Amino acid sequence: MLLAIDVGNTRIKSAVFEEDSLIERFDYFNSDFFEKTEFVLNKYQKIEFIVVASVGKLEKNDFLKFENHAKVFFVTRDLNFPFRNLYKSPTTLGIDRMVLSCGATLKYPNTNRLIIDAGTCITYDFVDENNNYLGGAISPGIRLRYEALHNYTAKLPLLKKQNPENIIGNSTQESIHSGIVNAVVFEIDGYIDYFKSQNANFIIIFTGGDTDFLAVRLKNTIFANSNFLLESLSQTFQYNQK
Repeated sequence: MLLAIDVGNTRIKSAVFEEDSLIERFDYFNSDFFEKTEFVLNKYQKIEFIVVASVGKLEKNDFLKFENHAKVFFVTRDLNFPFRNLYKSPTTLGIDRMVLSCGATLKYPNTNRLIIDAGTCITYDFVDENNNYLGGAISPGIRLRYEALHNYTAKLPLLKKQNPENIIGNSTQESIHSGIVNAVVFEIDGYIDYFKSQNANFIIIFTGGDTDFLAVRLKNTIFANSNFLLESLSQTFQYNQK
């Protein structure tokens, strides 16, 4: 039994796995890390490994405090990955993007893969059918776009994400919802259309915190799985154990 922990910029996602089966998932703010992790470890006392991938600000020693419960395994760029990294600046490639690409490579062999992670940022990662990681793209996520409109203008309000009723907003609030949500949908569909036009034998994996919110609005066929990063963390660990 293992506990996979994904540390993001503001939130932590974690899940307990029994072999390949996800038993329970937990989401909480980074500030609640110690309390929540202790709770999970006490609830599932058969956890043997804590598998960690972090792009957040928690330090390595923060996790080592739980070594009395389980062995801590940090996912780093020095591990073995089932793809060839052709990124021009491999040391700057986010560990979360590497984990997602690992999961996609292992789960969907012999195909071209586009992995889209819609969270704080929207990341696009492409691994071809020969298991070459070629790169992708990074853009602001939905929450960042709402915050940017509010923080960098004098009068626009800070709104919570909401599906727009129409393409043409008939009020300032509806215009903001339309401008942000529809722009993100058009962007994602545009990237998918481009990659599909360049590649046959193609699969799109869609994940991240905004998966359910966005998936129903996309015109392209995708594999939507909001737990894909956590599942990929478990697979990355197992791949390196073997």
